Amino acid sequence: MSPANLSDRLAQQRKLISTAYDPQLVRDAGQRLIASLVTHLQTVQAGQGQVLNWQPPTENIALATERLQQADRAPELNADQLTARFTELIEQTLQHGQNLHHPHYVGHQVPASLPLAGLFDAVTAITNQVMAIYEMGPWATAVERAMVHELGAAIGFTPGKFSGLVTSGGSLANLTALLTARNVTLGDSWKTGLAHSQLPPVLVTHAEAHYCVTRAAGVLGIGTDQIVRVPLDRQRRMEPAALDRILIELRQRNVPIVAVSAAACATPSGAFDPLVEIAQICRQHQVWLHVDAAHGGAACLSPQHQHLVAGLELADSVVCDAHKMLFIPALCAFVFYRQHEHRYAAFEQVAPYLFDPSVPGMAEFDNGITNVECTKRAAAMGLWGVWSLFGRQLFAALVDVTLDLAQQFYRLLVEQNDFQPLCQPPCNIVVFRYLPPTLRDRSPAEIDAFQLRLRRAVIEAGDFYLVQTSLDGRSYLRTTIMNPLTTAAHLRQLLDCLREYGQKLLP
Repeated sequence: MSPANLSDRLAQQRKLISTAYDPQLVRDAGQRLIASLVTHLQTVQAGQGQVLNWQPPTENIALATERLQQADRAPELNADQLTARFTELIEQTLQHGQNLHHPHYVGHQVPASLPLAGLFDAVTAITNQVMAIYEMGPWATAVERAMVHELGAAIGFTPGKFSGLVTSGGSLANLTALLTARNVTLGDSWKTGLAHSQLPPVLVTHAEAHYCVTRAAGVLGIGTDQIVRVPLDRQRRMEPAALDRILIELRQRNVPIVAVSAAACATPSGAFDPLVEIAQICRQHQVWLHVDAAHGGAACLSPQHQHLVAGLELADSVVCDAHKMLFIPALCAFVFYRQHEHRYAAFEQVAPYLFDPSVPGMAEFDNGITNVECTKRAAAMGLWGVWSLFGRQLFAALVDVTLDLAQQFYRLLVEQNDFQPLCQPPCNIVVFRYLPPTLRDRSPAEIDAFQLRLRRAVIEAGDFYLVQTSLDGRSYLRTTIMNPLTTAAHLRQLLDCLREYGQKLLP
């Protein structure tokens, strides 16, 4: 390429880059975005349209790919054309997604997030506030530290004695906390690994622990075969007496115990383990207690429901997801350590290009020392923003309203002769089956298969979104009340919907 042609090409590229960074384009596109989101929220919150915009994966992938290829084929667009194209892309995104703000969304433990939190997230996303070290995200770091202190104190940890961090999701949070437990419990395992252990260490867990807890055993080198599951009581809670027997037996055999991992609450059923009793047993046997409170930890903010997590403050480590019952956009997961010094036990690393030795005191505020992530998004900004607007009473209200609605749904199920709830729900997770009289004499396998077919028919039609679970080898329908705008009337409509599709599926 000649120097003249190269100069022309670079000039065209600079022009393209200048357009992409144009603040006026951001303004015009942002106005279109807000208008589209307002219309979308008004529509779905009113219960209009489908919950899940179902299309087979291959069709959605083809549509998304075509948009990429259109941009490669198209001539360079001016500002007005780019704004129009931006609007088309936003509308396509909204029309093909999952509508969690629809009151008929009662599926996974992912909330109809507080819209204002997303606007705070947008500020840090656009300005790209990252958090490996304090100087790259000073306000983001300050916000995260303030939220750690506020939420940790609400849990019951002693101010000035505990510490914490925010990371991307409950899986990474549980992994980080259990890595810390491994390093503290097994001494030099960070440097030497686990090969020096005479007996393989074990992880003791709630029998229905979330799969990310058992996955962590594999990642940390403990091995999934070395998971010891504690039996449950009739309420599907970890049984303290059984835990005591297990720990006694392990200690007698000198088996290293990385941690006991309890649940508050368990994902399949919503059961809260009796944490006070479990903590006493763990201290008696000098075992690290970790609590996966990803879903239920938010109950600490509700005077009405904080008894569900009594004893959480006795744990050595706790995980709580703000993108669950605090109704913040994903992902924002907290890890807490009862003892401040454990914050530094997860990792050992040397990175002179990051950590400035001339100001060693700043290490206390550098997130890269404590997180799996180096470059980390400012995940706590949305929670801080909404809390700063409404105070903690909003989050107490969100917990109270959704848990109360779950109780209303349970009572509604009990009143029906063709539905069977598993048990009275301790939180906002309700497990049940549709059992019309014509189905009750069928084999267990047929009944289980019917629940799964029924759920699939309902979600693909888009009328409601709920999920399934398996307990004791049997299939159930499972709802999580994660939209505070859902009402008892909507849940009555859910039962009618399940009957309608169920009758179509019955031979």
